[in-house]
Amino acid sequence: MSAEGLSLIAGAVLSLLFSYVPGLNTWFDGVAAEYKRLLMAGLSLLAAGAVYGLACAGLGAQFGLVVTCDQTGAISLVSAWVLTLIANQGVYAVTPRRK
Repeated sequence: MSAEGLSLIAGAVLSLLFSYVPGLNTWFDGVAAEYKRLLMAGLSLLAAGAVYGLACAGLGAQFGLVVTCDQTGAISLVSAWVLTLIANQGVYAVTPRRK
């Protein structure tokens, strides 16, 4: 799986988790909007770092990740991280809110 595809999936899954998991969605609703965006950006950056770490540990291919442990791989993960943010915010915008 490409870094871009994985990033889109990760962004959507993060958003769905914070929208539908009981307890987590209640807590997340109480967080200020600017902190919500920062939290999602940080978690998605953490996921991108984990993908890069797997690639550098030589385990990327075993997980089907097409990421290299070099400058090119790092740059592709930064662009993938931006895609993660786009997917995350897009999915969050269309999921229902608690009343």
